[in-house]
Amino acid sequence: MPELDFETLQFKDDGLVPNNPALPVVLMRAAIQADKTLVADTYSANGWCGRWVWTVFDYHHYHPDAHEVLTCLSGHGDILIGGPSGRTIGLSPGDVCVLPAGVGHKNEGASRDFEVIGAYPPGQEQPEIREANRENYPGMSERIAAVALPRTCPIFGANGPTMTAWAA
Repeated sequence: MPELDFETLQFKDDGLVPNNPALPVVLMRAAIQADKTLVADTYSANGWCGRWVWTVFDYHHYHPDAHEVLTCLSGHGDILIGGPSGRTIGLSPGDVCVLPAGVGHKNEGASRDFEVIGAYPPGQEQPEIREANRENYPGMSERIAAVALPRTCPIFGANGPTMTAWAA
């Protein structure tokens, strides 16, 4: 694997978004060429599936049953990670963001051509989408803690930054 700087971001439970107390978000800048076929093939080669291409929802939501990878293919998007009191990150083509189960995310604004490709580890391909609110909150922490870790980083495989950051 080439030398790659990556950043980790950790968010606390805020009473609306459980986030993930055990696993950080992994942000890799300019980690891959922003080519839809190349990214899809890379995900597949590393066992991440359930691919989709679109944007990020414009409301706070999270997946209590799946980890998710987002790779920016085009444009620019400001994504609020970690719920209403989280942190906004800008995504540009080739940037990769790996979200552990439970971490809130919301599109705060994007260029008209903003497009991402997403995927999930095996067995997590059809994630539940939970809107961040008090009604959806009870019992989520237990569900999030039970989500299996992936075997590989979606971009760099078994020894990639996701695996480094999520090592027990």
